[in-house]
Amino acid sequence: MIDFASNFFQPGVFEGSDAMAETTSDVELMLKVKRGDREAFGFLVHRYRRPLINFIYRFTTNPAESEDLAQEVFVRAYQSAAKYEPKAAFSTWLYRIATNVALNYLRDHKPQLSQSLDSGLQGEDEAARLQLRDRAALADEWLLEREKGLNIRRAVASLPENQRLAVVLTKYQELPLKDVGAILNCSEAAVKSLIFRAYTTLRETLSPVVAAKR
Repeated sequence: MIDFASNFFQPGVFEGSDAMAETTSDVELMLKVKRGDREAFGFLVHRYRRPLINFIYRFTTNPAESEDLAQEVFVRAYQSAAKYEPKAAFSTWLYRIATNVALNYLRDHKPQLSQSLDSGLQGEDEAARLQLRDRAALADEWLLEREKGLNIRRAVASLPENQRLAVVLTKYQELPLKDVGAILNCSEAAVKSLIFRAYTTLRETLSPVVAAKR
């Protein structure tokens, strides 16, 4: 049994990697993993760890839970390496696993809505900005932005699962419609429909909030 935490998830592991990490495609790396190359998997972890944590955070709003669930995604991916076939982009395959993990989490936990969409992962950047601007004025601004983010999170959290996933994958993960369709197992037209319905609902839900702030 491989200890994933010590082999792949410790800070600095595979950072400053050699040319293979920079020039080898995801598919090539995963095919190496399929042949038993653990170092190649480490490069994939390094490449996708932060995006996956950000993706899962949109559903958990808990940084520690997001780290743990991202690790679970990589464990599942590694365990499925023998079955991997490059029929689609590696990222599509990986996000399909992550989507299943996120949905399982949502079905077992009620989302925590006490944090904004980005507050848990950007604390250090925010602290740096505090030192550069007037603290009193920024405090008021920060509270307003925090409230705005909380309202957005509540609205997004209330969307049906597929609509919520379509919004997160396209807006926050910036994946192409084709890839999102593959992840959600639907056509590009269906993804567009999900996004349209989601944004229609979000506009209706958030319009009183926007109006109140004018």
